Amino acid sequence: MHSLPLPIAAFVAGLLSFLSPCVLPLVPGYVSLISGATVEDLQSSDRRLLRTVMLHSVTFVLGFSVVFIALGAVATTVGQFANEYHTLLTKIAGVIVIIFGLHLTGLLKIKALYADKRLHNVKGSSSVMGSFLVGFAFAFGWTPCIGPILAAILVLAETQDTVLKGILLLAIYSLGLAVPFLLTSLGVDRFLAFYGRFRRHLHTVEVISGVLLIAVGVLIFLNNLKYLSGYLSFLNRFAL
Repeated sequence: MHSLPLPIAAFVAGLLSFLSPCVLPLVPGYVSLISGATVEDLQSSDRRLLRTVMLHSVTFVLGFSVVFIALGAVATTVGQFANEYHTLLTKIAGVIVIIFGLHLTGLLKIKALYADKRLHNVKGSSSVMGSFLVGFAFAFGWTPCIGPILAAILVLAETQDTVLKGILLLAIYSLGLAVPFLLTSLGVDRFLAFYGRFRRHLHTVEVISGVLLIAVGVLIFLNNLKYLSGYLSFLNRFAL
């Protein structure tokens, strides 16, 4: 099953996006925003409140997933239409991913990716649809900050031979971002304890993410992503 490593890479990219400095510290605030409960309330063991929080969290996740999956479908479609320029576009895509990787390591600063566009004026809602719309809106607000990682996954989606595969890749990316978010909704108190210990490592996560992006960018530039699949082939043993 040689296609396994790419989905794993997409899932890990989602996890790294969750751990980014512009997402992780604000997660309790996001949960509070969509549920209408205070962070103090979220630390209680009220089961009725927990059910409400989880319902709103799931719809919030669906909201941002729709945006990312749609981007994946567009990227794959564009890639298919641009087959005659494949070599040139592959080189350009590789360079872009490398630049994003350099940005994350701190070696190259791109001011636009530091923009604060998280839509602070978006208001929560007591309705499930309201939570979905907030998730939809926040996906666009997050994009400048998680853009380097997201861009790399979109480049991989562009290389897929069917739109369905591109959609699947971004769905898995969204899952990687969603799972820790939903776990946080189940236990905000545990998340706050985790964050207190982990926050000193946020820059390290960025640097590691940057190095990985540079490596992927080089492979894309050389049109040698198959090397990545071969290198990660040991993961196939975990496939069902």
